[in-house]
Amino acid sequence: MGQNTVARLLRKTMARTGLLDQAGNPLRVTPHGFRRMFATEAVSGGLPVHIAARILGHKTLTTTQAYLAAFQDDLIRTYRGFLYRQRSDRPAEEYREPTEQEWRNFQEHFELRKVSLGTCGRPYGTPCKHEHACIRCPVLQIDPRQRSRLIEIIQNLRERIREARGNGWLGEVEGLQVSLDAATTKLNSLGRGVADGRPEPVDLGMPVFTDPAPPPPREPGEHETRA
Repeated sequence: MGQNTVARLLRKTMARTGLLDQAGNPLRVTPHGFRRMFATEAVSGGLPVHIAARILGHKTLTTTQAYLAAFQDDLIRTYRGFLYRQRSDRPAEEYREPTEQEWRNFQEHFELRKVSLGTCGRPYGTPCKHEHACIRCPVLQIDPRQRSRLIEIIQNLRERIREARGNGWLGEVEGLQVSLDAATTKLNSLGRGVADGRPEPVDLGMPVFTDPAPPPPREPGEHETRA
């Protein structure tokens, strides 16, 4: 059954119903209108908009958002209701207020992420797995402004490798070579980022949480009057 056939059947069905629009004209319904109604009802019912976009076959969220016949405050209210329902199913301990010590530890974690070459990207609550040998660490996020410093480190590592080889310190050569390879890889990736035109990282500072707790969801069948 093609789209034209479905559209013709819908026209016949609506003509039999005798329904009129606000202007008093016969109400028209198109197959495409059902996609819009589905998207609106699905997202208003708590379905994440990116999931709705995938179901509808949209390549961008902008297309899906244009489908939504819902006001922005309705989307926010629905999303908060979704969070409220999700939280009600979880243990209350997970949403308790953090103690002063826990909050202090959280802030110190982000303060300690700043290193000489950039930012340490390790997740909160995880220790440093590389004994603070940042040049070897894969989660080190290099600051593009430290490019010259990284080049100096690479040159220094090469000089230390030559010295170690000249003195027969083969064990030290192996460790220095690991650091040199890691530093060279970081320098090359930094160069690719500049060449590709990707934006440089921006320090957003510490987050401040001021949003109040979401209101409870509306009761089933409760509707609001829209202008």
